Amino acid sequence: MNDTNLIIIGKIVAPHGVRGDVRVFPLTDFPERFHSLKEARLDDGSRLVVQGCRDNKREFLIKFKGLDDRNSVESLRGKLLMVTKQELVELPAGHYYTFDIIGLSVFDETGKELGKVADVMSTGSNDVYVIEQAGQQPLLIPALKSVVQSIDLPGGRMVVKLQEEWE
Repeated sequence: MNDTNLIIIGKIVAPHGVRGDVRVFPLTDFPERFHSLKEARLDDGSRLVVQGCRDNKREFLIKFKGLDDRNSVESLRGKLLMVTKQELVELPAGHYYTFDIIGLSVFDETGKELGKVADVMSTGSNDVYVIEQAGQQPLLIPALKSVVQSIDLPGGRMVVKLQEEWE
């Protein structure tokens, strides 16, 4: 299933025990979301009603309604759990999901178009936006408030303040 409106939040690793629980590895910055999950959308297009969820070290044990033994959940091994964009955790002002940033047109302060955001690299201290430029090496822009002047998601634009060595 390749619906761009769905975002991956976890992966079913394996069945757990004999009562139909599955181990889920979180692929989200908000793992606590699994405790309030009512329905799971899987990458094969199916939907399952969540009956219960509990912590298990760095994973979660999830029980789906109607799947009551190990054999009934074995086929779920390796499936991805997904949510719609409307179900995402709301971020504080000035914070964005990576998929919202990728594809934005990037302009400098004078209005000159620099290219489009092709990727977001996580460096540990701050993210770095990879700006693809026609016929040139990609431009790497640190995701810092002193550099990124504005982000307009509805308008598909980002305005950055270039440092002298970048020009």
